[in-house]
Amino acid sequence: MSTRTIIAVFIALIVTIAATAMWSAGTMEREGDTDANVIEDAGSRAGNDNDSKKGNKVVRIVAAPFKALGRLFHHDNKLQRMTEKDAEKFESVPAALIAETKAEDQKSTVNGTAREHLAAGREYLQNGRLNDAIAELSQAASMDPKLAEAHNLLGVAYDRKGMADRAKESYEKAVKYDSEDAQTLNNLGFSLYQNGNYRAAVDRLKRAAKLAPSDERILNNLGLALCRLGKFDEAQKYFARAGGEFTGHVNVATILERMGRDEDAIKFYQAAYRIDPSSALASRRLVALYQRTGRLNSPVATGAAIGASGEVALTGR
Repeated sequence: MSTRTIIAVFIALIVTIAATAMWSAGTMEREGDTDANVIEDAGSRAGNDNDSKKGNKVVRIVAAPFKALGRLFHHDNKLQRMTEKDAEKFESVPAALIAETKAEDQKSTVNGTAREHLAAGREYLQNGRLNDAIAELSQAASMDPKLAEAHNLLGVAYDRKGMADRAKESYEKAVKYDSEDAQTLNNLGFSLYQNGNYRAAVDRLKRAAKLAPSDERILNNLGLALCRLGKFDEAQKYFARAGGEFTGHVNVATILERMGRDEDAIKFYQAAYRIDPSSALASRRLVALYQRTGRLNSPVATGAAIGASGEVALTGR
């Protein structure tokens, strides 16, 4: 086979892989908590304070083919497939071994202080180099066990690795050494929420909300946790503090609709519609729910058309 033919086949293979990656990025299931994703899609911030893994969906889709190609040619990402055993090794790794996975252009912190390891770990975390971040942050926490920020960021790194139990342990250590840090309490609260411990999540998030009463992310996380406890009216108040009365009602209505509680969802959508009768979102959802529950007296056009014209009949409670 000629060199030109081999090159042509190789290029075709690259294009195919790129196209496949593009399709996968656009169609795969969203990561993270579904309710949090739903309200984030509507413009409300939720999740961990340091959570940047979601990013912009369009950017992720565009970047996916290039990441796939990078995986073809680079093999220095093997450590990203970390297991619990790997994590245990990181937590007890001697300082002399930490620099083995560093890029040559990175300044080594082998003999650095706890604060220097913390700074390096934070930078790796921001750049998505999770294993390097865990190594550095583990070293920082080992050198200074009371360094709350190291434990907090270590929890964020573990969360991004999908290691929920280890993330929770790290957040708890961070809160132990700094119980007045709102963002650490938020991270612990959201971690508890994601693991189904809703009452404990509400407790931590309410403490965080007292420390940072205007923090949108904390207030939305608290609203999500209260919804899981069935306290929808209270949840609406926190959603409203985060994004306004209209958004507060819409967020609760959306979650109720996802739960299949259409009648309750209608109540909150109606409240949102009364605040902003020009809202296409509220009117469309009301029309759809009225149709689904048999509350429209006559056939109507599509929900989007009705929402645009404002011709929504609010037919009782």
